[in-house]
Amino acid sequence: MNTGSDRETNESAAESTAESAAGSTAGSAAEEAPHVSKAPAFIKARRGLHLSWQVGVFIVGLAVIGAGIAMLVLPGPGWVAIFAGLAIWATEFAWAHLALRWTKRKVSEAAQKALDPKVRRRNIILTSVGLVIAGVLIGFYLWKYGLQLPWNHEVK
Repeated sequence: MNTGSDRETNESAAESTAESAAGSTAGSAAEEAPHVSKAPAFIKARRGLHLSWQVGVFIVGLAVIGAGIAMLVLPGPGWVAIFAGLAIWATEFAWAHLALRWTKRKVSEAAQKALDPKVRRRNIILTSVGLVIAGVLIGFYLWKYGLQLPWNHEVK
């Protein structure tokens, strides 16, 4: 696994990637340059310091993702925080960079799909039906019990 800490391997891989890109189209995902650590040069120069940097980035990313998972059930932008944590990890780890790229592609595809007129019409119809059903249920509850809440209801 490439975490960006082995510079010689990254440089030779970048050269071979550049050579292969010269012979074919440049738009292919397989021809991208390898992931390289975004740590400052003085940190990358010392292996122990770079490892500490990576551990710190991992812990910060994990904390942000953990907060995002908590915000899925609590108030807050849960998915935004999860994607932000993944972006933090992507600055140091190649696997996170690939996962973030895949996620961006899927979100973009979903956004394009949501703009399709047939999908929009279906979503509007389903939302309308759901609102009508909710209105009928609320109306039935108010007709049966009035504005009295269930926990204030006295059993006779």
